[in-house]
Amino acid sequence: MDRKLPIGVFDSGVGGLTVLRALRERLPNERFLYLGDTARLPYGTKSGDSVLRYSLQAAEFLVHRGIKCLVVACNTASSVAVDALRQRFAPIPVIGVIEPGAAAGCASSRSGQIGVIATEGTVQGGAYQRAIAAIRPEFTVVAQPCSLFVSLAEEGWTDGPIVDAIVHRYLDPMFAAHPRLDTLLLGCTHFPLLLDALRAAVDPAVAIVDSAATTAEALTIDLQNRDLCATGRLEPAVSLMATDGPQRFARVGSRFLGEDVEAGQVELVDLVR
Repeated sequence: MDRKLPIGVFDSGVGGLTVLRALRERLPNERFLYLGDTARLPYGTKSGDSVLRYSLQAAEFLVHRGIKCLVVACNTASSVAVDALRQRFAPIPVIGVIEPGAAAGCASSRSGQIGVIATEGTVQGGAYQRAIAAIRPEFTVVAQPCSLFVSLAEEGWTDGPIVDAIVHRYLDPMFAAHPRLDTLLLGCTHFPLLLDALRAAVDPAVAIVDSAATTAEALTIDLQNRDLCATGRLEPAVSLMATDGPQRFARVGSRFLGEDVEAGQVELVDLVR
């Protein structure tokens, strides 16, 4: 594997840009190809068979472009497709967001009680619950769907009284019913944009685990173990692609990536040929 090749990242839309942002901060010398399958989002409402098919198509597209590893920055795709992607594209390493987040949550918790907030599809799918149980079967996992957080993040509503009210509406009953929760795991790539509001709504002793940051750390370790780390940055550092709506991708994605993105920077691609 050529260490000069870029890292491929895909998501159903713009949420995975929080993962890309964490990856860039942790691995500043690397190049990245980011693909948002905006024509078919959200993955969370689709069947497992459809999500698997979409994930294989997205991964195949990136592999054909030339990548040295693949990051599945979508929670739904991570829960459904990571094993199949590893089998199909070996020896290219494949990293999902669920396993690193679950491991970090287990390492953080002292009480053995972890709260997971995510979309309804991710909560009902039980991927984080299974991943945590595989590491610490004695732990208690309380999963709470917080679907409105996605809309807030995409609209740029990350603070203010409306946001605070919605955050409390979701979290207050959760912590009231389970007062020993000491770790809150963000199980959706949109949720880091609401980190300040989330932090203000819970006890300061509660650790908040961002799966984007933990995925970046897991990828760094994996690249180091495989001797695949880039030795110097090659331009362009990031190439952005979407399957629909590059204008909206650029407008909303700027919030998630933390920098201005112009529509002209987003390549429109077709995964179904």
